[in-house]
Amino acid sequence: MPLYNPYRINPNFLRPPLKASVMSTQVAVAAGVAGLGTYAFYLRRNASGSATGTALATNMDASDLKPGKLPLSGFGFHSLRLHSTELINHNTKKLRFELPDRSQPSGIGLTSALLTISFPKGRWLPVIRPYTPTNDLNEPGFVELMVKLYPGGKQSTHLHSLQPGDTLTVAPIPELKWTPNKHPHVAMIAGGAGITPMYQLVRGILTNPADKTRITLVWGVNTDEDIFLRDQLAELEQNYPGRLKTVYVVAQPAAQSPYQKGFVTRQVLEQAGLSGATEKSKGTKVLLCGPPAMEKALKGTKGWVGGGKKGVLQELGYTQDQIYNF
Repeated sequence: MPLYNPYRINPNFLRPPLKASVMSTQVAVAAGVAGLGTYAFYLRRNASGSATGTALATNMDASDLKPGKLPLSGFGFHSLRLHSTELINHNTKKLRFELPDRSQPSGIGLTSALLTISFPKGRWLPVIRPYTPTNDLNEPGFVELMVKLYPGGKQSTHLHSLQPGDTLTVAPIPELKWTPNKHPHVAMIAGGAGITPMYQLVRGILTNPADKTRITLVWGVNTDEDIFLRDQLAELEQNYPGRLKTVYVVAQPAAQSPYQKGFVTRQVLEQAGLSGATEKSKGTKVLLCGPPAMEKALKGTKGWVGGGKKGVLQELGYTQDQIYNF
């Protein structure tokens, strides 16, 4: 296999050229540059891509892996074939993609995502969105994405339209580098589909015998149906008593709903035991992922010469270096 050249655009990344009257070479180049530029923006750290490195990131025994590079490790674009789809609720689909080597795991590290690149409905400029895999990262042969359909969402609409046998171009994005036991407690605050990176990390922490980190997860959704990982989280909570605490907040709960009504507010976080002012909370790491309005309310805003507004997390006593925004 020839060595990877980071300056060479993957031929599958751009559509076949058309007549000059339909599309200029400049536009084609712009599309490729836009995709590569966005990828570089998201790629905060380059993963090692080795079998040993992946074992450390996903709790696998390195002896169970073949030596060499794993399918989705390191820098690069990859084409994955859709194996199957499953409707999870009224607006969320689970898409299961085949890996090139069915005997190996993906090579995606814990807290990593996949940047998806597509050209829906004849678009010449790519649509690029990150999604976090939700299946066990140790599973060989497959990677799964849970995709929420947003009204008018270019990428979510395209992904929901895919049928088994269709392909999708992806690129791995390493995110927060997780170190077991670095923090005694992690507070995860998710809104809507922002649960996916949290779920991936929750399972990675709890299934690692060497990691004793405690987790408090607060998940805000619109309706009861939107808690699409409820059973999986309940199973983890049961299997690892005292390690995981889940709190659900529903904006429009059903009649007789067991969940509290409302949004993720200061009161909700305090009731969940997430006041950062206590001595016990000084070692807590706060992870945040959700809609922009929620993140803005929790993190606050920056302004000219100190003219910003404090967020809920600062009011609770958390410092900026304790907060990480996916």
